[in-house]
Amino acid sequence: MEGWWVWGSSVVKGEDGRYHMFASRVPKYQRFHPAWMIASEIVRASSDTPEGPYAFEEVVLPARGAQYWDGRSTHNPRMVKHGDTYVLYYMGSTHPFEDVTEEMADQLTLDSKWCIAGRANKRIGIAVANSVFGPWERMDAPVLETKPDSFYSFLTSNPAPVIHDDGSAHLIFKSRRYEGHIHSEMNIGLATAPHYAGPYTVLNDEPLFSEKTFGVIEDPFLWKNEDGFHMLAKDQFGEITGERGAGILAHSPDCLGWTLHDDPKAYTRNIQWADGSRQLLGNVERCSALVEDGQPSHLFFAIWEGEGGFSDPKPGNHSWNMVVPLKPVSAGSV
Repeated sequence: MEGWWVWGSSVVKGEDGRYHMFASRVPKYQRFHPAWMIASEIVRASSDTPEGPYAFEEVVLPARGAQYWDGRSTHNPRMVKHGDTYVLYYMGSTHPFEDVTEEMADQLTLDSKWCIAGRANKRIGIAVANSVFGPWERMDAPVLETKPDSFYSFLTSNPAPVIHDDGSAHLIFKSRRYEGHIHSEMNIGLATAPHYAGPYTVLNDEPLFSEKTFGVIEDPFLWKNEDGFHMLAKDQFGEITGERGAGILAHSPDCLGWTLHDDPKAYTRNIQWADGSRQLLGNVERCSALVEDGQPSHLFFAIWEGEGGFSDPKPGNHSWNMVVPLKPVSAGSV
């Protein structure tokens, strides 16, 4: 989108039979990283086919004031349709300071007051609607708060939900703990709820994935079929796959005890285009899938071009959302 950084998407088939992408966007006059913490909003785009192209339709979750837990930023959407209800999980944040204008953009750094507050205020929440077109009911409190003296004492983020037929939910999430006055590396936890609106209870005392267990991952995507739970996630430092920022595939019968796939590397930053050419991308993140009949049919990724990634942006780089159609597989296989 002209004038915007575009990031991470979640696609659902709407009641109109078309495909609707819920994605994040950040004003391009700010550096994407770290502006997503304090200036992101979730939007909707639509297409006749899963492959797109998707056309912008509307802003779904705009800023709504510093007094709200998600009043300054909404980011990382995950859309789940349960019966006739659309449930939009997302990360929200707020801060008590003035807006960052275009003239102030160079003041926005990871060490700035906006980002220190915005990062520490990251929480997971939901919005619900009876139509993919809204209106969206936003909650006045997160569904997953932090807890002192836990692996999620600093923040909760990056929701990866599964809603079951009875309305109960499993929720894989990213977290950080307080270490002194700053935060730890990323951890992965599991919460469950008798209803998707909550209350959510975190089941694990120690992280499922962390520096000490498997390796550091983020951006989980979760789905379930007759074989159990399955998760795609970003291998943050390449400790599992051997490639920084590549994707892992893991499986679990109960969403609590995880086993890496025999060949855990699920995707790579070195993509191959239809014409056979290859391109090494700086970031391939926020993996999500369109799951139909228990099987992913299309994968979606947030892309940052340029080998340096969004932490080292160079002139001419841009972000976009990519879709990868998957080849059909036999029933029951992953």
